Amino acid sequence: MVLRSCWKSRHKNCSGPAPRLIRAGLAVLFWLCVTQLACGSGAVGETKNVVPKDAEFDVTYNDTVTSENQTIYAFNHTVSRNKTEGVRVTVDVSPQNLETTILFVVRQKQAVLSFQVPLILRGLYQRKYPYNHVGRTLCQPPTRAASETQYFFVDVSTLSAQGTNYQLRVSRVESFTLQTDKKFTFTASPSQPQYFKYVFPDGVDTVIVKVNSDMNFPCSVMSIQDIQCPVYDLDNNVAFLGMYQTMTKKGAITVQRKDFPRNSFYVVVVVKTEDEACGGPLHFYPLRPDELIDAGNRTKILDVVVSPAINSEVYVMGMLFCLGIFLSFYLLTLLVACKTPASPYEYGSFGEFVTSAESVCPLYPPTERSLDSVGRSRHESLSSVEEDDYDTLEDINSDKNIVRTKKFLCVSDLARKDKRVLSKKYQIYFWNIATIAVFYALPVIQLVITYQTVVNVTGNQDICYYNFLCAHPFGALSAFNNILSNLGYVMLGLLFLLIVLKRDIVHNRALVRNDLNALECGIPKHFGLFYAMGTALMMEGLLSACYHVCPNYTNFQFDTSFMYMIAGLCMLKLYQKRHPDINASAYTAYACLAAVIFFSVLGVVFGKGNLVFWIVFSVIHILATLLLSTQLYYMGRWRLNAGILRRMIHIIYTDCIRQCSGPMYIDRMVLLVMGNIVNWSLAAYGLIERPNDFASYLLAIAICNLLLYFAFYIIMKLRSGERIKCLPLVCILFTAVVWGFALYFFFQGLSTWQKTPAESREHNRDCILLFFFDDHDIWHFLSSIAMFGSFLVLLTMDDDLDTVQRDKIYVF
Repeated sequence: MVLRSCWKSRHKNCSGPAPRLIRAGLAVLFWLCVTQLACGSGAVGETKNVVPKDAEFDVTYNDTVTSENQTIYAFNHTVSRNKTEGVRVTVDVSPQNLETTILFVVRQKQAVLSFQVPLILRGLYQRKYPYNHVGRTLCQPPTRAASETQYFFVDVSTLSAQGTNYQLRVSRVESFTLQTDKKFTFTASPSQPQYFKYVFPDGVDTVIVKVNSDMNFPCSVMSIQDIQCPVYDLDNNVAFLGMYQTMTKKGAITVQRKDFPRNSFYVVVVVKTEDEACGGPLHFYPLRPDELIDAGNRTKILDVVVSPAINSEVYVMGMLFCLGIFLSFYLLTLLVACKTPASPYEYGSFGEFVTSAESVCPLYPPTERSLDSVGRSRHESLSSVEEDDYDTLEDINSDKNIVRTKKFLCVSDLARKDKRVLSKKYQIYFWNIATIAVFYALPVIQLVITYQTVVNVTGNQDICYYNFLCAHPFGALSAFNNILSNLGYVMLGLLFLLIVLKRDIVHNRALVRNDLNALECGIPKHFGLFYAMGTALMMEGLLSACYHVCPNYTNFQFDTSFMYMIAGLCMLKLYQKRHPDINASAYTAYACLAAVIFFSVLGVVFGKGNLVFWIVFSVIHILATLLLSTQLYYMGRWRLNAGILRRMIHIIYTDCIRQCSGPMYIDRMVLLVMGNIVNWSLAAYGLIERPNDFASYLLAIAICNLLLYFAFYIIMKLRSGERIKCLPLVCILFTAVVWGFALYFFFQGLSTWQKTPAESREHNRDCILLFFFDDHDIWHFLSSIAMFGSFLVLLTMDDDLDTVQRDKIYVF
């Protein structure tokens, strides 16, 4: 009756000598049962000497264990439903006894924990690290009673005949339950992991758990696990359950109440046996498979704090802010469109057609082309006219050689082809990029959904390189804010398409009326490339959002592919403005961009530190620069064949040796020399430094060439006596300022997949805007606005020439 009353007590402890005798008797009874099961009913074996001990908390027991005896320590403690108290078992053995293994088994009411000392933990290549000091926290099963006395036993045994000394201590864990917004400091090591409990307070559905340390190494792992036994708190099993991530100085995991039915969870911190997972060196290489390696001191001081995350109101505010910013550009565009005519042949404010003498360019002299040849019926089918129809006769070829090699060219010299043919040619840019977008985006979306699913199922937070200090989950998405901030690319890309569509409609109406300004004045209006640019901007937003679903090394190409497209299309548009007849076709342009993306993939996969790859790429880069320079200098009037070397030697002999004459096309030569200097310098930098981020390096090449060409175009435009109207001037200044701020936020570097996930988290920072957006989100906002402004500059920068006849507009 005494035994039953003490074991079943739930409201108070039994006092007196009976409990001690009961615990000792239970220990002996348990050992006899185990011996009977092990030896069999008829087996005759050597009986161990079982030593039961009634033990107390916070007392250090110095004992010796051999194969002849087994010690069982009996403990009891009171647990309550409203308070969780941690219990920690600490064991020490002498370093001289590392060859002798002692087994410790902790038996609780609903859990069993066993470990050996010295504890052997394995690293890479099966390296073995022994630890003679082990500390483990016991799993605390929940209780339904208001208060209950629970018993647990610590069994100590060994198979070694030689006596082995050990020290055993069981103590209560202070601050086992973490408090909201209160920092708690603790120490951990590979053999002494730590974990703590956190209970969601009322009214809080999401919290962010932050673990910090002043020490880079040793490498550690933080894990969030459900309240259940066993708790996986060793290096070799911490990834079995819940969410986890490696860390050096910083770690952060956002936890939602809906994922934990008990409204509470464990925060587990484990120090790894080696630092390779965090980017650290590997110091030890085993000479023999069974050699034990001393890991040295791998104790790490850390602190943990759990803070409430943002609530639903902040989510709504962030979404409204994002929509409001970009919808304001729609409103601003509408106001500007109502106040400013789109072109000199636009209808006036009251509907009458503007036909003043100042708005109509003079007719060509009689010796020039007949107006009838230009103003052919616009109702003919475009499919009945092909570009090649005007390029096959020998006299036309002769004319091209004469015209395009003139020292001073005008736009009229390079705008001789039928406008319907060129319009059809440049519309292919739009349809091709739309097709590319569909075939590219669908597999990308499927892949990133798979990435996110793997992260959610496995709990491995090292797969994706988020800014974990500002990663707000939404549904199955882990960083909704980084995805939402890409909305600007899509909305502003659509707005740009609408602006281009309006201009296209106005221009086509003018062509139907045979308006002289539309037919013979200004830069020839071809909108196909503009449509392609707007589509590329929208796709950049979509693919950047896909990349930020799970940003990492392997899918960074998703974020850069359409950046290459945008840079290439902008350069083509600049060139097309004054070279409409000889601009590259859509098939050639996209083939070249495909080659760029192909090299981007090769660089990501094989380029990291590979000297052979960088040599090959640098040679190809320089050769491509020389070929493109030749194509631009001679306006396409040259051939790459077997006689190219003979012609080059002849030109060098006649122009440089026989007589020293300057270049025939000085302006073009200045641009190409500067371009070659920039590209050769970039090639040399890549070959010498061999940057790890090849995709960004390739993008830098494209952006540098675009900026160089754009600056040359503006300078030559002003040098030719042309002017920039108010609207494009405002766009240029506004865009330059926005680009400056955007690049500032871009280079903040909140994460980097060039390093390990743990090292990347050292760059993580808190949100800086509305408690919802981080620096990279602001980069998305500003860069989308800057790209939209850059497109508007390309669209409007030559509006001052709409009343100037084309034989007065210089080509450069």
